[in-house]
Amino acid sequence: MPKTLYLGISPCPNDTFIFFALIHGKIGLPSLRFETALADVQQLNEAALLGTFDVVKVSAAVYARLKESYVLLRSGGALGWGCGPLLVARTPVGTPELAHACIAVPGSLTTANRLLQLHGFHSGRVLIKRYDEILPAVAHGEAEAGLVIHEGRFTYHRYGLHHVLDLGAWWEQRTGLPLPLGCILARKDLGRETHLALEEAIRRSLDYAQGHPEEAAPYVRSLAQEMEEATIQEHIDTFVTSYSRDLGPDGLRAVEMLTAAV
Repeated sequence: MPKTLYLGISPCPNDTFIFFALIHGKIGLPSLRFETALADVQQLNEAALLGTFDVVKVSAAVYARLKESYVLLRSGGALGWGCGPLLVARTPVGTPELAHACIAVPGSLTTANRLLQLHGFHSGRVLIKRYDEILPAVAHGEAEAGLVIHEGRFTYHRYGLHHVLDLGAWWEQRTGLPLPLGCILARKDLGRETHLALEEAIRRSLDYAQGHPEEAAPYVRSLAQEMEEATIQEHIDTFVTSYSRDLGPDGLRAVEMLTAAV
């Protein structure tokens, strides 16, 4: 009998693109089956801390707190260059003017919040919001600024907001490494053989989506917060990178550096 694993990913286009073939049985995997749940990354982080999922997408920043029960898989993650969270504000200000401001962040356990802490310019209050609520919160005055991720990187102009700081670019300049945003973890007790099978299955799923994008598109589109085709494609192009296929030495080093002081 195939082993059924509980898989948790986000509804964001990069995750649904990568996992489309795996979820829909497009690749042969006789030893494993998946029951899939879709949730916001902060919810996935919290669920992983409770051990809810067998395989789960989490913010890279939370990995250090999960090492006793989960292992880091080398495939399926979101790492790269030019893909970091952006700090945006209602007015064209710099970081000094926001040092004591209220900044909306997409979850306390997210990589975005971790980068804000590492940068060190901010000592004010943070307002926890789901990632797709950040832009409206800033535009409507709930917070003076916000950290935007996912589609928000491409749509903040529509809210009349102004770019203040690219925390991904700051990380790249500081470390010389790609920015690890999200990682795929698997429960340690699944065993090494299953871990390797999962890594290979995720790679094959990604290869299938890249070879058959027209098949993956309806599923990805049905779950995307931002429905414009161009934005969905820009999201995939930005967050699905060569590191999504294999972290490699630089990707592994970047994850370790991000989580070293957590």
